[in-house]
Amino acid sequence: MTTTTTPRPTAAPLTAATAISPGVVVHRNVMVPMRDGVRLATDVYRPARVDGTPDPTPRPVIFERTPYDKAGTPRTEFSVAAPTPLSRIALAERLVAEGYVVIWQDCRGRYDSEGTFTKYLNEAEDGFDSMVWIDAQDFGNGRVGTMGLSYDAHVQMALACLNPPGLACMAVDSGGFSNAFTCGIRQGGALEMKQATWAYNRAMEAPLAAADPLILKAIEAESLHDWMKHTPWTRGRSPVRWDPDYEGYLLDQWQHGTFDDFWKKTGIWAAGYYDTFPKIPIIFMSSWYDVYVQSTLENYVGLKDDAARPLTLIMGPWTHGNRSRSLFGDVDFGPNAVFDGQVDDDWLAFRLKFFARWLKDDGDGAREDRVHLFVMGGGSGRRTPEGHLDHGGHWIEVPDWPVPGAKPLRLHPRPDMTLGAPEAGELGYAYDPAHPVPTIGGALPSGEPIFEGGAFDQTEDSHFFGCTTPGLPLTARRDVLSFETPALAEDLLVAGPVTVRLRVSTDAPDTDFTAKLVDVYPPSEDYPRGYAMNLTDGIFRVRYRKGFDSPALVAPDEGAFEITITPFATVNLFRKGHKLRLDISSSNFPKYDINFNTGEAEGTARGSRIAHNTLYLGDASVLELSVLPNPT
Repeated sequence: MTTTTTPRPTAAPLTAATAISPGVVVHRNVMVPMRDGVRLATDVYRPARVDGTPDPTPRPVIFERTPYDKAGTPRTEFSVAAPTPLSRIALAERLVAEGYVVIWQDCRGRYDSEGTFTKYLNEAEDGFDSMVWIDAQDFGNGRVGTMGLSYDAHVQMALACLNPPGLACMAVDSGGFSNAFTCGIRQGGALEMKQATWAYNRAMEAPLAAADPLILKAIEAESLHDWMKHTPWTRGRSPVRWDPDYEGYLLDQWQHGTFDDFWKKTGIWAAGYYDTFPKIPIIFMSSWYDVYVQSTLENYVGLKDDAARPLTLIMGPWTHGNRSRSLFGDVDFGPNAVFDGQVDDDWLAFRLKFFARWLKDDGDGAREDRVHLFVMGGGSGRRTPEGHLDHGGHWIEVPDWPVPGAKPLRLHPRPDMTLGAPEAGELGYAYDPAHPVPTIGGALPSGEPIFEGGAFDQTEDSHFFGCTTPGLPLTARRDVLSFETPALAEDLLVAGPVTVRLRVSTDAPDTDFTAKLVDVYPPSEDYPRGYAMNLTDGIFRVRYRKGFDSPALVAPDEGAFEITITPFATVNLFRKGHKLRLDISSSNFPKYDINFNTGEAEGTARGSRIAHNTLYLGDASVLELSVLPNPT
């Protein structure tokens, strides 16, 4: 698909220009019509002449679409040297000074834009129509660069699937669905519960709440903490029920459990458009504790190997978008962990060079078309003065992803709870949905007060949702099977995809299996019990063992079958004396929704039962990693 056959929307006139600083004017709330007549509020910032009127000289455009208020202050537009976030107005002034026209737009149904917000699903067409409008304006020179974090990254990949006119380059930061069914909305068949917390929090900013103070008070009065104890939510029985639009799209995602045409849409399935994707330069950036590791790496791999499409890949140790920090969860990754002074002076400086190269033919893009990876690990292992684990790390540049020269490492779970050569046996446990394994960090966005992302010792703590025995390690649970290597005789650098293949069985018509990779520190003066640091985790819902497009319940006499769990890729240096650990269980809540083991339709369970799950050891169950030689 290279274009859209839908007629172009009617042009929208610019509003009167208002001076906001010397040399900069803005046309506020230009209402740009979409193909269905809905109008999107758009602010256009332009250079001004001495008399305060817009300079008519055509210039390249920088364009960002957002559901987070085009006139607000993004939380991550700051640097180590300038820690106060730039407002969108201030950022526009900076970019205009660099010679660009700057356009911020509210997504459909958000803030000043018209229409109904249905998360993700209008962004491809709305983005295309907006690009058509930009292309028709006299202020532009026909070259548009897009940028944005998270949802503002999703909308970039969405509009690019339709090959809009004028698109010249993209800076896609921590988002941009390759396939939302396998990363971003669902994983392994399970729902990512960040979608539930996002819907609740964002409903308080929606037009319905803005128009009716009682609606806002009703949403605010709900206890999200209590509602999380009563999942799955259903229509009219959720904390989001006060806004039917937000409840509706959330429950559609939760209850549509088959990978079919519902999921094969431009806004959430860029992988289906790789063959015809625009041949333009793209920055893909994410981080090891971000929710979009898999999306970012799949987009990079799916679009590379074309000289007409130079790609840059950046993977830090951060949580979602937090590129100018070094502390994530309870772990400090050291002074080199930040983007600033490592990949470039800061993220804004990197983007300015990128846009200058591809929108103005200015500069050689010397630091582009590379893969920048942060290697976690190598710190002292001591407790920092602030009270956190010093895990440390450093940046490397490699020519590609997966990293050339990486060698496979296969480790099998064994009956004695070690990892090593295959040995036959089986281990069973009872998974009770009433007592799921609590989520302690991981690749999560901000979801407070329900969950927190980052690296933590895998020990229960009262500030994590669902923890009932603070101080007890998760490995003490009878429904967690934990397998460890012996203490490493030398450093081991794991760098690449993480795959867990298991042979399993269950007595339930449906259940889940989870896997978590852990870096286990030995006991020390600061950490007498050691420190079990989570690196990455994944899940698989067994009704999808025959394919995500072919769900099938488990027959009572089915016996054992094979599944594959795909935790996010990682790059971590396991130091000499550490152990590599694999935890297998059947829940990780509230990161993923609970499987109640009944076989009821996705997101509708009213019943619950205990599942007796079995892991079969030997050749068929294995942890597959990639390692790099000479980690020093």
